[in-house]
Amino acid sequence: MLKFDVAIVGSGPSGASAALKLAKAGFSTVVIEKATLPRYKVCGGGFVYRGRKNMSFDISEVVEKEFHTVDIYLGKKLHFRTEREQPIISMIMRDSFDHLIIQKAKEFGITLLEGTEVKELVFNDNGTTSIITTGEEVAAKCIIAADGAYSPIAKMAGWKEETRTMIPALEYEVEVSDEEYAKFSNEVRFDIDAVPAGYAWNFPKKNHLSIGVGVFQKKKLNLHELCQNYIEKLGIKDIKSISKHGFQIPVSPRTDGFVKRNVFLIGDAAGFADPITAEGISNAIYSGNLVAEAIIEAALDLKKTESLYLSKINEKLVPELLTSLKLSKWFYKHKTVRNVLLKKYGQRFSEAMADIFMGDRSFPANITEKVQEKVKELVF
Repeated sequence: MLKFDVAIVGSGPSGASAALKLAKAGFSTVVIEKATLPRYKVCGGGFVYRGRKNMSFDISEVVEKEFHTVDIYLGKKLHFRTEREQPIISMIMRDSFDHLIIQKAKEFGITLLEGTEVKELVFNDNGTTSIITTGEEVAAKCIIAADGAYSPIAKMAGWKEETRTMIPALEYEVEVSDEEYAKFSNEVRFDIDAVPAGYAWNFPKKNHLSIGVGVFQKKKLNLHELCQNYIEKLGIKDIKSISKHGFQIPVSPRTDGFVKRNVFLIGDAAGFADPITAEGISNAIYSGNLVAEAIIEAALDLKKTESLYLSKINEKLVPELLTSLKLSKWFYKHKTVRNVLLKKYGQRFSEAMADIFMGDRSFPANITEKVQEKVKELVF
């Protein structure tokens, strides 16, 4: 049996970031990953600056394109553009990005068990947990579940799946001709209402386009048809190949807590993707760093670690997500009123979203009152 201070299940941005911070602090840490790295990961790959600027090392080697401008479209008539000195969104492919963070963590001594799947958790009387895997058995005092939206570890530890809101999304990795790519390679765009109760996106990568759709309400929709219609709307015709990937995004924090026994949830396993944009990479890294800080500060004392972690995420992260959740429900449910507001305040809204992407501001706590005030201004 292999023994560690901390076992992290999942090598995505949240788990890898936690591993890096823990290893730097001298804690023996293992990352258990069912795939063999680097591995393809379904993701739009738009990494906002608020996440990038908080990285502890330079990630330029895995950034495929940088965008200092972002374009938001509402139908055919409204178009809002924001611009910043620093890149608002950096395009990455998750296989190389995740692998880079893990490689940095390995430099500080973490153990990586790849091609290894967790089959069972056994909670021992001595406060440790035995992790039964398809490979070697592992024992650790703290377990971090960083295993994504479906999080088998959370289920093993007793969390219920219905405590989060999951939305469907579909991504097409589209390879086009050089001439066609040149038309779309310099604009990252979001199209509100290109799909019902959601948006579509076009993220240019190094040599292909990442095009997708996400629906923020429970509707029975044909996402493939919607994505194909969006490609046609963009006017993309000379297509060489399309790789299609469907996935679910958790866009609300779990309502039954984030810690059970010695298991701590982070990233998508906790439901930390932003409810209005579905962007999850920056909060995944942020929560990974917070749980590592809690473990370090508590020196592996489980009760102190739990108290510190909950205090850290409830200071800023969870309140911001709950505020964003309120805005998301209104934004995607009340289409007519929202569009009237965007016609008048669309540029201001776009600038505010850019500030949030940059990490310069957050959603106001009284977001509902703010929206109601703007509606009253239009009515009266």
